[in-house]
Amino acid sequence: MRTIIAGLLLLVGLVLIGSSVWEITDVVKEQDKAMEEATKTIKETKEKVSRDTFQPLENQTIGILRIPKIDAQLPIVEGTSPEDLKKGVGHYKTTGFPGDGKQILLSGHRDTVFRKFGELKKGDEFIVELPYGTFRYKMDTARIVPADDTSVIGSVQDEVLNLSTCYPFRFIGSAPDRYIIYAYPSEKQS
Repeated sequence: MRTIIAGLLLLVGLVLIGSSVWEITDVVKEQDKAMEEATKTIKETKEKVSRDTFQPLENQTIGILRIPKIDAQLPIVEGTSPEDLKKGVGHYKTTGFPGDGKQILLSGHRDTVFRKFGELKKGDEFIVELPYGTFRYKMDTARIVPADDTSVIGSVQDEVLNLSTCYPFRFIGSAPDRYIIYAYPSEKQS
């Protein structure tokens, strides 16, 4: 009987490890594909697209978020559905885009794209590349809010890049809080 129980536990462990490896591999594959799409889109449309004509479709890969401090280059996807966040960083569709003078909200998973978020400090740079330009932001502050606190969305009047992920960073399961970064424009390059 002990041999059967030990065998079942071993089998369950192997299945859990196998499914985790498959999930990680799938996420990496989706992010790589989205990064290729983002790079191609920016390269092919630069100088052909203005902010006025930039109207991304839901689930479309629209740009690249670069975070030099943590050596991250992440695809930005229009939308924040589970499928969108599997591809990269999701743009919350009811918020603005760089240059609009409004809040821009980008979200990502703490265990994939924003894995090293805890290393970021005031003054760190975020670079957002879109088909109509390159925009630079500097981190000012960060705050932790409950997971169900949606007051962050639309709570600012000036242009601010908010980046959001689950918190605590090393929490296993559904995290109770969100970590929000506030970054403000430092300059725009076309």
